[in-house]
Amino acid sequence: MKENIFISGFADEISSDFDAQLKTVTDLGMHYISLRSADGKGIADYSVDEIREKILPRLDAAAVKVSSLGSPIGKVGIEDEDGFAAQLAQLDTLCQICGVLDCRYIRMFSFFIPEGSSPADYRSTVLEKLKKFIAIAKKYNVVLIHENEKDIYGDIGSRCLDLMESIDDPCFKSAFDFANFVQCGEDTAACWDMLKDHIAYIHIKDAVSTDKENVVCGTGEGKIKELLTRAIRDEGYEGFLTLEPHLVLFDSLASLETTAAENIIKVNKAKDGAEGYAMQYHALCDILDTIS
Repeated sequence: MKENIFISGFADEISSDFDAQLKTVTDLGMHYISLRSADGKGIADYSVDEIREKILPRLDAAAVKVSSLGSPIGKVGIEDEDGFAAQLAQLDTLCQICGVLDCRYIRMFSFFIPEGSSPADYRSTVLEKLKKFIAIAKKYNVVLIHENEKDIYGDIGSRCLDLMESIDDPCFKSAFDFANFVQCGEDTAACWDMLKDHIAYIHIKDAVSTDKENVVCGTGEGKIKELLTRAIRDEGYEGFLTLEPHLVLFDSLASLETTAAENIIKVNKAKDGAEGYAMQYHALCDILDTIS
């Protein structure tokens, strides 16, 4: 493994059962996970005490640490004021959970834009609300990493860059997702060039534009091998590469997507979540082995 490069992953794609997640991860020799859900419960629905009493002891026993919290913060309609208010409270709790888990990063989003509307019409509102999230993160010295999710304001490279440059805060950085850019019709290399100075975290997920289908990393149109080579060898990227295989239908997928899960993963590419996770892990290791 490259020095200062650490493989993590959304382990709930393995199983909803947290012990099964940890077994697969440790069997692969991994030491980090991104905690999105455990025992069928989303991370934003846990209390600090529940994390301390039910999750941390199992992490410690498995010698596994948490690279990020895979939160749903910002994955709410831009006009949903009640949803936003609820997420402000959730984020404060998530920041406290970061302290319990010795975790620095919280993955988040920049709000769903009403279908048929121009994202530009909502730019000022998006920035205003994001700054309220960031004010909470700053109290706890937590970094919010913005994922370029489909159908949110920051779904394409130029709007992601606008967010980073307009807010310009060390507690707000980019989480680069190759597959999501492919599925939005973006060139991942052009997006990398735009965002490389703001990227603090990388998701390992690949896709093809045909049917916008997810595939094993390195076999799609995300240019993962090319861009990881540049990032690690030439640009000095250090930090996490987080597996997000999306190769089989998994329990929490329905809560992550705006469309039916069957439209995201049309055919399972492994017999179960553990096998799909291992496929992605070994494919990433093969890519990293080529980077000198």
